[in-house]
Amino acid sequence: MSPTPDPFSARDTLEAGGRSHVIYRLDAVRRDLARTPYTIKVLLEAVLRNCGRGFVTDEDVRGLAGWRPNSGSTAEVPFLPARVVMQDFTGVPCVVDLAAMRDAMSALGGEPGLINPLVPADLVIDHSVQVDRFGTDGAFAFNVEREYERNRERYMLLRWAQQAFRDFRAVPPGTGIVHQVNLEYLSPVVQTREVDGELQAFPDTLVGTDSHTTMINGVGVLGFGVGGIEAEAVLLGQPLSQPTPTVIGFKLSGRMGPGTTATDLVLTVTELLRTHGVVGKFVEFFGAGLSGLSLADRATISNMSPEFGATATMFPIDDETLRYMEVTGRPAETIALTEAYAKAQGLFRTDADPDPEYDEVLELDLSTIVPSLAGPRRPQDRVTLDNVADEFRTHFAEGLESNGAGPHYRPVEVQVDGDRFPLQTGSVAIAAITSCTNTSNPSVMVGAGLLAKKAVEKGLETPPWVKTSLAPGSRAVTGYLDRAGLTEYLDRLRFDLVGYGCTTCIGNSGPLAEPIEQAIEENGLVAAAVLSGNRNFEGRIHPNIRASYLASPPLVVAYALAGRVDIDLTSEPLGEGADGPVYLRDIWPSQDEIAEAIGGSVDRDLFTESYRTVFEGDERWRALPVPEGQTYAWDPESTYVQLPPFFTDITPEPPGVTDIVGARALAVLGDSITTDHISPAGSIPASSPAGRYLVEHGVEPRDFNSFGSRRGNHEVMMRGTFGNIRLRNALAGGKEGNWTEHLPTGEITSIYEASMKYQEAGTPLVVLAGGLYGNGSSRDWAAKGTLLLGVRAVVAKSFERIHRGNLVGMGVIPLQFREGEGHEELGLTGRETFSITGLADLQPRQEVTVEFTREDGTTGSFQALARIDGPTELNYIRNGGILPTVLRRLYAEHTASAS
Repeated sequence: MSPTPDPFSARDTLEAGGRSHVIYRLDAVRRDLARTPYTIKVLLEAVLRNCGRGFVTDEDVRGLAGWRPNSGSTAEVPFLPARVVMQDFTGVPCVVDLAAMRDAMSALGGEPGLINPLVPADLVIDHSVQVDRFGTDGAFAFNVEREYERNRERYMLLRWAQQAFRDFRAVPPGTGIVHQVNLEYLSPVVQTREVDGELQAFPDTLVGTDSHTTMINGVGVLGFGVGGIEAEAVLLGQPLSQPTPTVIGFKLSGRMGPGTTATDLVLTVTELLRTHGVVGKFVEFFGAGLSGLSLADRATISNMSPEFGATATMFPIDDETLRYMEVTGRPAETIALTEAYAKAQGLFRTDADPDPEYDEVLELDLSTIVPSLAGPRRPQDRVTLDNVADEFRTHFAEGLESNGAGPHYRPVEVQVDGDRFPLQTGSVAIAAITSCTNTSNPSVMVGAGLLAKKAVEKGLETPPWVKTSLAPGSRAVTGYLDRAGLTEYLDRLRFDLVGYGCTTCIGNSGPLAEPIEQAIEENGLVAAAVLSGNRNFEGRIHPNIRASYLASPPLVVAYALAGRVDIDLTSEPLGEGADGPVYLRDIWPSQDEIAEAIGGSVDRDLFTESYRTVFEGDERWRALPVPEGQTYAWDPESTYVQLPPFFTDITPEPPGVTDIVGARALAVLGDSITTDHISPAGSIPASSPAGRYLVEHGVEPRDFNSFGSRRGNHEVMMRGTFGNIRLRNALAGGKEGNWTEHLPTGEITSIYEASMKYQEAGTPLVVLAGGLYGNGSSRDWAAKGTLLLGVRAVVAKSFERIHRGNLVGMGVIPLQFREGEGHEELGLTGRETFSITGLADLQPRQEVTVEFTREDGTTGSFQALARIDGPTELNYIRNGGILPTVLRRLYAEHTASAS
């Protein structure tokens, strides 16, 4: 039995780094810390330290202190993280919402300044750079210039936020990707903060408005992605109510063999965990195999948590963590505190430790890892390198021919700038070294540079139809590539620097040459992308790319050289070199070569210099006007930033939940509908409702930018909701894209236009869907747009964690079919009308009855589970979402104190 929780008896002091710190000792409330999962210990420290501060009770501490595997506890854990991180695609709408809340507070008669971050926040501008120019020395400068031209209004909003809000910092464009900047610079691993006049030390914890926030788990920091709506609530001092964690232990043994990379390991882990089923659970790595994994390898695995569905993927603090902190330039006193604190709290791992107790355990022998890719549509669909060609031909058999030389696709001739070349199904149109997943990892980045060097020395070149790009996650990457003498070889293969940002992985791949796009469209070619990213969902990378493969940076270079994916790189040559055919095995760098290059190029000074002026920005950033005032001056002519309608006519009292009667289905969808399907981030088609809106407001198609960059304007975003060009809606009459049937008229129209007709008639809406609804990015607009289209409830077989939370956060009710049931199993077509009554008395995880009436007048019903997972979420639903809940709380506190 655990000791009685008493935060005051748990108080102690720790001398480290030349200072005295107050800590809350975990061994005061829980015995056998050595067998306790790391995740539980970090959460327990947070509730212990905050006990008695208004949102954590003794019972909360006692419940978590008594955690046992497979206890089946449904208790909530009130978790207030130490900080929040954001990227600009999700951060801009957060700032817009906070600005709108200030207006709403004024409308209620309160003080606008009450809307202010109570938890420190960092926003890194990394999602806005696009690959407009590539393959030349001037690509980076050109792309950054275009970025500022397109995004001036958004950046001025962020400059306003810097001066209007306390504890809000912005990292300017051209610095790096948020998660890599967080890993290499922002996180201290152990936090220190003055609280009530005393210096406290405690584990760094955070939430982020990007699902890949989990990358920070690699240094032992508990952090995970949340929707922007939840992040805003945390910023305003609202704790996250987490279910008692289910923790999956993942034991590693052995060592990886020659020819394999961290990417191969990541794709294997992703496949295993997605198959096992870890949605909403915490994964934690343990075992002696950890000692053979570099910190960058660990972070590469953690960063893929959203792809296998876990909330977080933790690696404990150990000697490798301390080594990484040293090499990335953390101050000596910070490193000393991290070591002392982790050891005092049972948070420091060694190979001699006993195995912790977990709810479930998986194991993997690292020696079994083989070279792999994932694709062509999902990150969990791993395919071994020797099977890529066969798998591709299986997926895309149309147009496949066979002769004495084996199966092949018929090419078409294309001419671009005087170059004539064949293009066919399977041609690699995009080869991108991009995203934080791999660009944080020197071993694979140096490996790509060495492979490029060997390829150039053999006389190989990249074919002219391949759009190549290098978009590192931080300036440290180009620093060590320069030091190692590898940049010139990547440039020779046209992998010139295009920007420090997400680029291709987020859909900012930029246009292909017009003749290439035309050839693809007119001939029905299946062009391919190979990228070192983490996501390859349909329609994400580029509208003309139907097959996308995730691969390590060296393999990205290899496929760029080959120019096609319907090739077996284990047995077929990459191309013809100066002295004959060149095979991948001829130019693949050895582990010794990679280690030697890293040893001579990666050191503390490199990182210290790279981050010396991290918050200052270049002349363009410093020259931007800084709007002043407590409230934002909305420009009614802006097409980027508009006052959202979420607080229109808000009242001090919550409206409660009303019944849904006579609803129509806006969309009937299948399994694995991603947030990219619901709220695309990439290009805006000129013919779409969003494109027509922009044209009507004087924006030329070349200046549309992307959906991601327009998230500060609800008029664009609601028109783009369910706007993915690859969306398959059973109510669309067989059309692919943003179409639906308006009922009862039978008209096939855009989802946006149908929604407007339904709302004008006062008809509520629902969405029917399959399993894993909302997997992918932590995209708040997938929920915001759903609400603004008039959808009151989404009924699905299962939900991905973040999107379910986002729906609740916007006041949309997520309902889950019973096991073994779904709209197809129940014979529902979506042409019925639906009613859900008794919602005024709704309780967490209550079964509700959904009644329906078919077109012929016959009726039926089914039971569905209300995925409102606790009393906190129920309160959000009754208030119409998280933000109205927080606004009313702050207003009530203000009113009470004023009286």
